[in-house]
Amino acid sequence: MTASSSPVDNLSTDEIARRVSSIAGQVGAAQGRAADAAKILVEPGNAAELAEVVRACETDHIALAPLGAARTLSQIRPQPVALGVSLSRLARVVAYEPEDMTITVEAGLSVGALNRVLAPARQRLPVDPCDPDATTVGALIAAAHAGPLRLSEGTARDLLIGLRYVGHLGRSVHGGGRVVKNVAGYDLMKVLGGSFGTLGIVTEATFKVRPLAERYALASVGFDRAEELFAAARELHDSLPLAHLEGLSSAAAGACGSPARFLLVAGISGSVSEVAALRAAITRGAAPGAAFVEGDEALSAYARLRDFDASAWALAARIAVAPAQLSSILAATEAQYLAHLGSGVATLFLVEPPADGRVAVDRWRQAARRAGGHLRVLHADRSLRRSVEFFDLPNEGALKLMHRLKAAFDPAGVFNPGCFVGGI
Repeated sequence: MTASSSPVDNLSTDEIARRVSSIAGQVGAAQGRAADAAKILVEPGNAAELAEVVRACETDHIALAPLGAARTLSQIRPQPVALGVSLSRLARVVAYEPEDMTITVEAGLSVGALNRVLAPARQRLPVDPCDPDATTVGALIAAAHAGPLRLSEGTARDLLIGLRYVGHLGRSVHGGGRVVKNVAGYDLMKVLGGSFGTLGIVTEATFKVRPLAERYALASVGFDRAEELFAAARELHDSLPLAHLEGLSSAAAGACGSPARFLLVAGISGSVSEVAALRAAITRGAAPGAAFVEGDEALSAYARLRDFDASAWALAARIAVAPAQLSSILAATEAQYLAHLGSGVATLFLVEPPADGRVAVDRWRQAARRAGGHLRVLHADRSLRRSVEFFDLPNEGALKLMHRLKAAFDPAGVFNPGCFVGGI
């Protein structure tokens, strides 16, 4: 079987469950959202069991996919894979060195739980996906999740220094980490990041972590016109070192508890004196009417931004363009939005289902391409899901490279086939 072909459904669901249960004890029908991504769910107890599961799937041509909360795969899979793999039993802290500011964890640990381990040393992994307690480390890497703090802290790729994954033939492959080496010429952190489980299953990750800021405050100010919002955001971004910077249209502002027609939100962090100086600079400059909150109130307001739920809307997509292009692109899409203005990334959404989902997504995608960017659909109601393409199609050269990577990493074609870019 080649990586471009699809696994053959030679076995019934019951036969697959029996086959897998002889290897890993916890096997059952997928439930809830996971049922949109997989028919059966297996929970290996360790990496060795996972390796046996992968070998069995390759032998019997069974498609499998790693699942965290299944928020992403339940959307992008055209039909469920035969076998979903939950890493909920692989959730240990393998090593933590507070003095070195590094931590190694298994991929089933949630980002929220990881940060609770770091908190007593006043450290954190400053990657902030939506609902970190429902986002596993494996999903953080495989689906390239990120949030408001991408402006100042980057994404998981910027903090990931090593990983281990189970791939073809059930081999456990390690790259980076405390022994800094890559495998077969590939930078595994970059190749597996954002691969959506199509190349293998991440089982372990090593991150560099950062200290918690002494103080955090959040500034917000409403505007009547989008142009005023974007002008204020540009001035703030160009003049001050912000933790994050968001612009929200009316529906997004309402979901975050504000009645503003257009809302600008800026996060500032640092020492007590640094935050005080930044507050003064904001009110002297682009946002003289800004309201400030600190402490628990600021953290709650930030969490509402971070946890903005794309699945609450009829149709939602993430656009990424050069930051200088984002304001004009948002105007061209005629969509509601929550935009990370300093990063060039925004969630676009429609409150009501469009008459034609394909037309709406094509309009957004063309706007992104005109600006040299790209767009990925995050959520579509069931009535729209089959009509939209979730991923952009890259140029021919890039697509050929992606197919070569798939063939090299997954020659049996069993890892989450048929739902990624170009049908990979």
